[in-house]
Amino acid sequence: MRTIEFKMERPGLVTAGQEVEITEHEAASGCSYIIEPAVAMSGCYKGRDRLKSRRGVIKEIKHNDRGYYVIAEFDE
Repeated sequence: MRTIEFKMERPGLVTAGQEVEITEHEAASGCSYIIEPAVAMSGCYKGRDRLKSRRGVIKEIKHNDRGYYVIAEFDE
């Protein structure tokens, strides 16, 4: 299992235990992932660290002074 953290701008868009689908976006410096439909976005990852799976499960949603963070788990 592999976990990825995503930044979410407002609460209530996903819930713990929910299965989600992600899309990958490539850039010159690597790639990032978006929980669809545009719910949350991950940071950048190098090509060697790319996800193989496009479906995951929300494990936790954290809130702090910087915003909401979604922890998703992928079967890899």
